[in-house]
Amino acid sequence: MIDTADFRRGKKIELDGEVYEIVDFQHARTAQRRAFVRTKLKSIATGAVQERTFSAGEKIAQPEFEERRMQFLYQEGEQYNFMDNKTYEQITLSGEQVGESKKFLQENIELVIQFFNSRPIGLILPITVEFEVVETDPGFKGDTATGGSKPARISTGATVNVPLFVNTGDKIKIDTRTGEYIERVK
Repeated sequence: MIDTADFRRGKKIELDGEVYEIVDFQHARTAQRRAFVRTKLKSIATGAVQERTFSAGEKIAQPEFEERRMQFLYQEGEQYNFMDNKTYEQITLSGEQVGESKKFLQENIELVIQFFNSRPIGLILPITVEFEVVETDPGFKGDTATGGSKPARISTGATVNVPLFVNTGDKIKIDTRTGEYIERVK
């Protein structure tokens, strides 16, 4: 069981035997009433989004997941192929199932895929991943880390903001939870 105070985007909860992902939430309070939490929930099974309100402090069931370490093999159109590291069994997930994580999927990366009732429902990337910058404006002598930022396209096609001194061909470390630049890798 989790408390409404533990809600955050991407967290999965179980209501009426179905798993939902929290898309958005807002803690609120009116003048003479108890505090409450407004949420937008996306059904993992159907993809339908619904709004639901919970009382502050209400306990919500957390689904029992089976987590398997897997390796991302390749992408074919909107299909993403993964292999279980223990059994070598391969599974395919759609682009919708992979979600925002597809911006940071590179071949051979190891990650965790969550299963609910033997059905894959989501994936957890490593917290930091290294990428090569494939396109960005050139840096100039004297540019510093505190001098601002510029957009850079990484090897997966995603765009992240990097400091001005980062150049095309540099390797950078990115936080996959926020999509933010952490540091340049030597």
